[in-house]
Amino acid sequence: MMFRLRSVNSCLRRLLHGGAVTRDQVLEQLQKERPEMLRTVDLIKSHQQFLTLRVLAENKIDLMDDFMLIDILYAFLRLNMEPHDSLIQQLVSEAWLRIDRFPMASLSKFAVCLNDQHLQHSPLMGRITSIVNERLPTIDDARILTALMISVSSLVSPQLRDALISRADHLLHTTDPSNYNIPRRMVQFLRNIKYIHRPLLERCNEIFLRNIPRLDAENLSIILGLYQSLQFNNCDFRLAAKQKLTELIDSSIDPFSFTKLFVALAPMATPEIRERLENTALLLADELNAQQALAVAEALEEIQSRNLSLMNKIASVIQRNLHLYKSVEVARITQALFLLQYQNPELFATLRNILIKFLEHSVFPYEVTMLTRVLSMLPCPRLEEAVVSRVDAVVEQCNLSELNTISFAVAKWVRNDQSYRHNTHSKYVRLLQTLNRCGHERLQTADRLDLLLDELKYVSGEWFEEMLLDETMITLQRMIDQINWTNVSELAFFLTRINHLSPPLMDRIASVTVEHIHKIHYSATYATLLPFSVLNYDPPQVDELYDACIKRFTPHLSSFDPHLLVLLAYSLAVADHFPEELIRAIFSIDFLGKLDSQLETLPDALNMRTRLRLMELNRAVCLECPEYQVPWFHERYCQQLHRKGNGSVSPVQQQIHKMLGEVLGGLNCVQMAVVTPYFYTIDFECKLDKHLKPLSYIEPSTLQISDRGKVHWDTSSLENIRDELPTGAQRYGDPYMYLYLHRSRILSMLTSSLCLFLSVAVDFLDSKYFCKNTHHMKGEALMRKRHLEILGYRVVQVRQFYSG
Repeated sequence: MMFRLRSVNSCLRRLLHGGAVTRDQVLEQLQKERPEMLRTVDLIKSHQQFLTLRVLAENKIDLMDDFMLIDILYAFLRLNMEPHDSLIQQLVSEAWLRIDRFPMASLSKFAVCLNDQHLQHSPLMGRITSIVNERLPTIDDARILTALMISVSSLVSPQLRDALISRADHLLHTTDPSNYNIPRRMVQFLRNIKYIHRPLLERCNEIFLRNIPRLDAENLSIILGLYQSLQFNNCDFRLAAKQKLTELIDSSIDPFSFTKLFVALAPMATPEIRERLENTALLLADELNAQQALAVAEALEEIQSRNLSLMNKIASVIQRNLHLYKSVEVARITQALFLLQYQNPELFATLRNILIKFLEHSVFPYEVTMLTRVLSMLPCPRLEEAVVSRVDAVVEQCNLSELNTISFAVAKWVRNDQSYRHNTHSKYVRLLQTLNRCGHERLQTADRLDLLLDELKYVSGEWFEEMLLDETMITLQRMIDQINWTNVSELAFFLTRINHLSPPLMDRIASVTVEHIHKIHYSATYATLLPFSVLNYDPPQVDELYDACIKRFTPHLSSFDPHLLVLLAYSLAVADHFPEELIRAIFSIDFLGKLDSQLETLPDALNMRTRLRLMELNRAVCLECPEYQVPWFHERYCQQLHRKGNGSVSPVQQQIHKMLGEVLGGLNCVQMAVVTPYFYTIDFECKLDKHLKPLSYIEPSTLQISDRGKVHWDTSSLENIRDELPTGAQRYGDPYMYLYLHRSRILSMLTSSLCLFLSVAVDFLDSKYFCKNTHHMKGEALMRKRHLEILGYRVVQVRQFYSG
């Protein structure tokens, strides 16, 4: 009998891997786009011996040894047998009875089988997690360990997470460096638990780089996707992947490999390569299956393609396969097409109906939230009651991030519902009240800082700021003793993002950082220092904080991604810190060349932000550290940036100009939007002679902007300006009202400011220059003031919150 059972196992393996039947050309043609192992599944299941083998296996389960039991379960699942099939259920039940005696290899394979059946949250997987926790030190095979890590990832505690990462890191040093699947699974584990462990990521990345010549488009696409999910950038890998993918273009001619190539390469390709990829995609579009069409649609949205022919083709493939998509996939399709501004009302109406049907039957908070968010993108005259009731049914189970997402959707519905434009309907009011209550309850009952920070990671918007921000800060201060070296950078980044000054929290961040700087990853110093420079706050240990962080990252300058090093240096410059080794590293020819190469692979928004920060850093170094002898090489960039800017003059600006003219003795004594050397734009400039008499600017006959960006006025255009504030002026903030009501005080401020200087810069600081919870001025406003003073100006800053 054991011989017959071994024959079953052997035959299944032969059918799966060897292919016991001959493949004909028609089969090959139909299955080109399918992964190799799946191409023969249908053929195997229809084979005359398959039913015999299945019946034999089901009848003799109790005679199988442990290895055979799991191997047969694994083999049948690979043949796409349903989890509710009686054979699968009996094999799983028998395995559960024997689970405590399984060797780790069988336990690992069994865990994979449970994952395939979507049982990752089951009590059985919980038992496997417990066994892994008990036997972890005995696992010496990286392949077994990584399979278990992925399988139990949804159930690991922070303690087990750290132990698994430590064991993985240890085994990675003993792994064959040509085996890139092991580190790929480790990165997948980190993605699953949404945890960035940079030392492990960097070691995995080193192995990927060594294997670039061996990686195909599918593996490169997977790795890039994992990195994107983790928000982990590595310049060297992206550049190497881009080069390898470009080389694979000519050989990626079937739908499967081309889709993987398109998704990975298009977002970082040059315009010429993108056009070539889009042309190939257009030729292959009709051959794409449902999943491939979805992947291409999302890639087109990421690159903001305007290829209408390709969009129409992909939409057509999607439309005929709509019955195959799951709820998450329909939501992804809708979002991609909407953000592409694709015009097809009929398709969007169909998608909306499908989304509503999915929503009506959904019981999972994450799914309801996702479907609600996407539905709110689409125009609709009235919101179905079923949608509101379904949201209301799950809202108490939602985390803060999900509550925040739902609040965005409700706000859109309120704005768009024409029938209740002047009287918000009670269904919206009730839902908003429930959101508020649930948000406060979740904050008040929160007891773990790490979990709270994870929920807050993407929370933003008016609802959060108006309803939950104060409670959030109370909760964070309640957990102040939980701030440690593992979470300081995440908390610091959160405070920066919400623009909230909290001295108690920031003092704690500073003290923990100084004490444990050797444990903090060198790249995390950027996020850790950010709130101190951006929000312009000096903790009691300010000198120790900056010195410790600078000493921590300086030995690793060559390991930073170029764009991150620029952002780090800029944040330090805002705080008036210019480490010489850092500055010289950035303004070297080799670094700038590498930065240019990296910028070509980054998303447009990050690309433009990095270029702007490099210019601002260049300006700061030239003005504040002339001894470094760094040249100013952004003149042309600034000219282009200025030409792209808005040269129009608003009624409010005209009114302020008139008021200043009255204070100083004439419009000709004030110039507006003056561009200084190094391209600062001053709101208003006035000049006085040695007797402190205002000097008149030349009067041009027309309003224009000169090559240096100076706005010249046609004074005849000001004849119709009213004495009162223009409509809506108060909406722009207190400075305008202050200026109007206190002209004599402005004159006094200017006079006191002009004792020693002939040039005065008058800056009006609106709310963006201040922390949201206080009148405390932010770091960039102070840096601007420093620089203008270096350029010879006496700076008068009229604050939005001026009340003196």
